Parts: sequence; structure tokens; C-alpha cells
Amino acid sequence: MHEMTICESIRGILEEEAVRQAFSKVDRVCLEIGRLSGVEVEALKFGFDVVMRGSRAENARLEIVETEGRAWCMPCGQSIALAARYEPCPNCGSHQLQVTGGEEMKIRELEVS
Repeated sequence: MHEMTICESIRGILEEEAVRQAFSKVDRVCLEIGRLSGVEVEALKFGFDVVMRGSRAENARLEIVETEGRAWCMPCGQSIALAARYEPCPNCGSHQLQVTGGEEMKIRELEVS
């Protein structure tokens, strides 16, 4: 389950930022996760609570904003929405798609004290 590793990375970033910005507690973490990122959101939520124990973010509220997958269809030249990787273009049925969005995984906002 790579979501635990992602949570450990988030904890490391939060601890580094706490030192750099001089805050003692994280109250809220808002993550932006793309639908094509390969992250299982429910597993991430579970892992977050487990990994944050004993840290500045122990009781932090986790919010996740999911962004839609986007791709450019090479044959028909259209920008399309993708719910999952390897779907065909809904316009022409082609699989020659270049992903243009929905792979992001980042900390969007922090609420600290």
C-alpha cells in the first residue's frame, strides 16, 4: 500500500514546514489528488490518521480535493475528460491519448496554529 508512504512523505513535509515557518500544530491539511494519480483516496485517509499520530498533525482534519483526469486525443484533436487511464476517447474511440491533467498530488492548503 503506497498510500502509507505518501502519508509519511506528507508528515515529513509538515515537520519541515513547522520548523521553517515556526508553527506548532497543524489543524487542517487540504490535499489535491488527481484521479489519474493512482492514489486510493480511502486508503490515504486511513493512512493519514495512522501516520500522523505523535506528530504536529495528530488531530488534523484531512480534506481531499479530487481533480478530474484530462487528456488530448491525437487523432481527433480534442481535449477530453478521463475517469481512468487507458479509456478510449469518447469522441473517436482512439487510445492515442496524451494525459494533460489529473496526475497531481500536492498539499494545497494548511491551517496551522
